[in-house]
Amino acid sequence: MSTAPEPSPRDAKPALVFDDPLEQQSSDDTDRGWGDRPSGDSASDLKRFLDEKPPHHI
Repeated sequence: MSTAPEPSPRDAKPALVFDDPLEQQSSDDTDRGWGDRPSGDSASDLKRFLDEKPPHHI
């Protein structure tokens, strides 16, 4: 005689959140969202300067 497997408990659905979405920070509100790199040491600053230097600058 086979026994039926016990039904697995359902995953709880996330509760609805009615917070104001404009109060939350989006990725566009950060420097990283605009493509800026996090600040670092002088070597990374020099690398960024050389990477972003316009071609008409020597």
